[in-house]
Amino acid sequence: MQLEWITRTSTRTFATTALGWMVASAIGVATGLTSPVMAQETAVKDSRTADQRIDQMVNRGIEFLRTRGQSDEGAFSGETGAAVTGLCVRAILEHRPEAVSSDPVVVKAVQYLESKVQPDGGIYAVGSKHRNYETSTAAMALNTANQDGRFDSQLERAKNFLKDIQWDEDEGAQPSDTAYGGAGYGSHSRPDLSNTSFLIEALRDLGTDANDESIQKALLFVSRTQNLAQHGNDTDYADKVGDGGFYYTPAAGGQSQAGESADGGLRSYGSMTYAGLKSMIYAGLTPEDPRVNAALDFIRKHYTLENNPGMGAQGQYYYYHTFAKALDVAGLEVIESTDAGSRDWRMDLINKLEAEQQEDGSWVNREAERWMEGDRQLVTAYCLLALKHARQ
Repeated sequence: MQLEWITRTSTRTFATTALGWMVASAIGVATGLTSPVMAQETAVKDSRTADQRIDQMVNRGIEFLRTRGQSDEGAFSGETGAAVTGLCVRAILEHRPEAVSSDPVVVKAVQYLESKVQPDGGIYAVGSKHRNYETSTAAMALNTANQDGRFDSQLERAKNFLKDIQWDEDEGAQPSDTAYGGAGYGSHSRPDLSNTSFLIEALRDLGTDANDESIQKALLFVSRTQNLAQHGNDTDYADKVGDGGFYYTPAAGGQSQAGESADGGLRSYGSMTYAGLKSMIYAGLTPEDPRVNAALDFIRKHYTLENNPGMGAQGQYYYYHTFAKALDVAGLEVIESTDAGSRDWRMDLINKLEAEQQEDGSWVNREAERWMEGDRQLVTAYCLLALKHARQ
């Protein structure tokens, strides 16, 4: 259920938008700035509804994955084990649920994920150092494909595996430890907010209640990644930045991928802030909670789709993915941006992804390949998942 906790604006009338473009094009013709043919093309293009524009992007993106992205064994970017394949399968099925049985590409990819189910319940490649990440993405994909209940047993075991891999008393951690409640990639390295957000989302997707002990443990970790004092962050970093945004991890000395402030604080950045907001909502926090309000305040002050705030081009498409999912889960229609006023975030996202889609239908980060964003399969999956949440 979406949270009804902000005033919604009426749906934009696309006919009015199209008329505006037609008038602008006509003015351009009169001043010699464009041709009648260009004016007509512009009017036709911009008379499409948002869903029609999404459909066109989705069709091209899925076709890229179907024809150019899959290996003979059924994997997408198989060097990541089950991770990218899981994201791609879910990205396709979110838009085309019938493909689970009708599309040989999806059938083959699902079979590949099944082949990665391990005796401990995890879904990952043997020897993987990313067991949490792989299992989270693969479990969500198989859950989306589970239209006939055939994966019920595997999914229950995957849910238990994710709970077992969480940093808690069984891992030697106590509630006072900065690692407590978090999840890392799965190789017993320190936990981080990105992996913890994947774990929380996967557990909720698999039917875990917000009040479940595993989710509430994870919330303790998430709260410690927020630059907000006296509301769960009891670390030395709590009040050094104080902007309500989120950083990568408080564990093992703490780290922000955006670097440190002059006094040693951990700088907030966009992708982690949206991951934090999404995780708090999945953990049952309401709009009255100061942590939610502080996160939204950061978002209002740093609203943009030109880059990943605090990181520039690095992780930009992961940012679009978390941006869309968090705002949709929060039930928000409009962001009251400090710099740009009221923003229809869905239309902003549609415009941005439409402009960035490549000729072959894929998306790729040409400016910064960090975190695998030079991988077209991964980035295309991020964008297809984001577009699912851009639908009204």
